[in-house]
Amino acid sequence: MKFCPSEPGERGAWSLGTTFTIERPAIRARLYATAHGLYEAFLDGNRIGDLELTPGWTSYSARQQVQTFDVTQQIKHGLNQLDIIVSDGWFRGVVGFARTPNAFGDQTSVLAKLVIEHDDASLTLVATDGSWTFRATQLIRADLLGGQTTDFTRAIESGFGSPVVELPWPVTKPLMVNSPAPPVRQIETILPMSVEALEPGVHLVDMGQNISGWVRLKNLGPIGTVLTIEHGEALSPDTGYLTTDHLRPTDMKTFQPLPAGQIDRVVSSGKTGEVFEPRHSTKGFRYAQILGHPGPLRIDDIEGVVVHSDLERRGWFDCSDTRLNQLHEVAVWSLRGNMCDIPTDCPQRERVGWTGDWQLFAPTAAFLYDVGGFSVKWLADLAVDQRADGSVPWFVPNPIPAEETLAGLAPHGCAGWGDAAVIVPWEVYLATGDLGLLADQYESAKAWVNFALNQAETGRGRQRAEQHPEPALHEQYLWDSGFHFGEWLEPGEWNANPIAKAIRTDPGPTATAYLSRSSGLLSRIAALLGKTDDSSFYASASLLSKAAWQTEFISPSGEVTPLNQANLVRGLHFGLIPSEHIDRCVSDLVQLIRDADTHLGTGFLSTPLLLPVLADHGHLELAFELLYQDSSPSWLAMLKRGATTVWEDWDGIDERGVASASLNHYSKGAVISFLHRYVGGLRLDESGYHPAYSRFTVRPIVGGVITTASVRHESSYGTIEVAWNLADSVFVIDVTVPPGTQADLVLPDGSSETIFVGSHHRSVSILPAHVV
Repeated sequence: MKFCPSEPGERGAWSLGTTFTIERPAIRARLYATAHGLYEAFLDGNRIGDLELTPGWTSYSARQQVQTFDVTQQIKHGLNQLDIIVSDGWFRGVVGFARTPNAFGDQTSVLAKLVIEHDDASLTLVATDGSWTFRATQLIRADLLGGQTTDFTRAIESGFGSPVVELPWPVTKPLMVNSPAPPVRQIETILPMSVEALEPGVHLVDMGQNISGWVRLKNLGPIGTVLTIEHGEALSPDTGYLTTDHLRPTDMKTFQPLPAGQIDRVVSSGKTGEVFEPRHSTKGFRYAQILGHPGPLRIDDIEGVVVHSDLERRGWFDCSDTRLNQLHEVAVWSLRGNMCDIPTDCPQRERVGWTGDWQLFAPTAAFLYDVGGFSVKWLADLAVDQRADGSVPWFVPNPIPAEETLAGLAPHGCAGWGDAAVIVPWEVYLATGDLGLLADQYESAKAWVNFALNQAETGRGRQRAEQHPEPALHEQYLWDSGFHFGEWLEPGEWNANPIAKAIRTDPGPTATAYLSRSSGLLSRIAALLGKTDDSSFYASASLLSKAAWQTEFISPSGEVTPLNQANLVRGLHFGLIPSEHIDRCVSDLVQLIRDADTHLGTGFLSTPLLLPVLADHGHLELAFELLYQDSSPSWLAMLKRGATTVWEDWDGIDERGVASASLNHYSKGAVISFLHRYVGGLRLDESGYHPAYSRFTVRPIVGGVITTASVRHESSYGTIEVAWNLADSVFVIDVTVPPGTQADLVLPDGSSETIFVGSHHRSVSILPAHVV
C-alpha cells in the first residue's frame, strides 16, 4: 500500500490489519514479518514481542531482515485480530546529515505470515494479501530523526476501512534473511537526575547521562494538553535552556543549516494511566525540555529508555584511579549509544554507519561486547553497497544514490574509511576466530584493495602533477588522488571547517599508508584461506606501497613529511618507518607533543594508536602524561567539562560552556584499549594464527599513579582474568587461563614464562626504574 499523505519527515504511521477465527486448539504459532519502514505487530491489541525498530536497517534492495515471533500464548479460541503499524523508518524517512528523503523508496509496505499449528496437524495460515485493510493511527507524525507526534484525542475507527493495495514483488528480489545480529531492545530505564521548572510551562529534565533511546512520559496533563518534548545534549551557558544549535546539520546543496530534529509532541486525552512512549523515533540526548506542561512534573513521571542492540557484554576493566574508570565508563556509554542495528557515528545528528568510525573502534568494541554477529550483518551490507569498481561508501547502509554527490564530493572511496572492508573482518576474526567471516568477506576486501591499487596506479594528485609532470616510478603505488577525510578533526584552527582542510591536504601520506596496511592484512587473510597466489601478490603490493611511502614522505635523514603527530604515529604503528630511522621519528613525535605543551594533536584515525606507539617505543611516561592531561585537547578535559559520552570534537564543550558537534561520538574513546591491553595487560595475538585468545599475552605495565588494575574478558574458551597490585615495590599478579588456551606472561621486571589452564599467582620486586 502506498502511503504518502505529506512530506518526508512529517508523515504518520498507518495500521494494517485482518481478523481470523480459530476453532481448533493451537499448539504452536509463529509470526514471520518484515516491512519497508518500521513496524510493530499486535494481536488483539497486545504488542507482539519486545523487539524495537524492526525490521532494522539494511541495504533494502539487496537484503531484507525478517523477524520471527512466537505468539502461541497470544492466540485465542474464536475471533482474533492481527494489526501491524508501519511508519517511514530508515526506509522512507529522512536519513543522515544530508537529511536524504525517501532514501530507499517512496512506499511503505508490510509482508507478514502467521502460521498456526493445531493438535490435529492441520495449519491455519494468515498472510498479507488484498483482503487486509488499513486505517490511520494516533501517530500522526513518525520520523526517526525528526520525532514522533501522538494525538491521544484522535478517534480511531473500530475495525478497518480501506482495502490495502498489493504491491508487486521488487524487481531486485532482495534476499530475505534472519539477522545474525542481536535485535534492538529496550536495555534499561533510568530516572532523571533532576526535573526543573525553568518558567511556567517549561520543564528541563536532566537524565544525568547521555543516552540513545527515548523519554517515557507518564504524566501528560489534563485532556487537550499539548506537550512538546525537545531532546539534546547540552545547555546554553547564557540561558540554562536546552540548545541544539551544535546538532544542526548543513544542507549540502544550499549550505544552510537544517533543523536539529528530535522533537516529540503529544496531545493528552486526560485518561488515567496514559503513557507516551515514542517507539517510532529515537533520540540521542541527556536533556529533555518539555514545553506546555502545567505542572507539577516530578522525577517519577519520566523515564529515560535506553535502546540499542542487545549485545552480550564480554569485557571489563577497573583500576585504582577513579578518573580512568570514569573515562572507561564514558567510552562504554558512547559505544552503547551507537549500536543501533548498525554501528552509527552519533545517535542524534546523523545516525549513519560511517565506515571509518567502526574501522577504528572495532578492536575496542570486540573486547567489550560480542560484536561478531553485529559486524557480520553490517559487513554483508557493506559488500552489497560496494560499487562495481570496488570503492566503499562513506557509510553503510548507503542512503545516497550512486550517481549523487555531497557538496560536489563523491561519497565513496575514502582511505581509512573504505579500509573497513579489510580491517573490520580481520579484527572480528582476531577476537572470535570466525574464519568463515574472512571467507565470506574476502571478495569484498579484495575488491577494495584492488580499487585502491588502481587509484594509486592511474591517478595523481593535482599538486604533485603540477610539480612533477612526469610521475616517478614509485608513484604507481602512491595513492594521492580523490577525496579523503584524512586525519579527521585534529585539534587546531581547521576544526571549524574540516572538509576544507581535507580538500586542501595532500591525501598521499594517509591513503598510501592505508594501502600498505590493508594490502598486507589481505595477504594474511589470503594465507589463512589457502589462497597462496593472492597472498604473495598482496604481500608484494604492501611492500611496494610501503616503499612508495618511504620514498615520498621520509627523507634520507629520517624526517617524515608532513611532520605531524598523526603521520608519525601511523608510520610507526603500520611499520612504515625504516629501522634506522625509528629513533629519529620517535624523538620527533615526542618533541611535537612537548611543543604542544604535552598535548596530543591527533584526530580520528591515529588517536587509538598514539599511546601504544609511545609505550612500545620507550616513552611510557609520556603516554601516561597524555592520558592524565586535563586541559584541552585531552580525554580528561572532556570529563572535567561534564562529558558522560565521548565527544566528536576535542572541544565539544569549550571553556565557555559552548557546545559544538556531536557529544556522543565514540571514536576518540578507542583510547580505552590502552587500558585493556597495557594497564590491564591482556593482549590478544595479532598474528592471526591464535585467534579468539587461544594464545594470548599478559603483559601489564606499571605507570602513572595506578596501584591496582584488573581486566576480565569472556572469551570463546572461557573467562580470562588478570588482576594486579603494587605495594611497597612488590608487584603481585593473578591470572586465570581458560581451558584450551595458553598465555605468555611477561612481568614488569622482565621475567617471562608460558602458563596454561588454571589460576596463577606471581609476585616480583620492582626496582624504581620499572615504575613510571
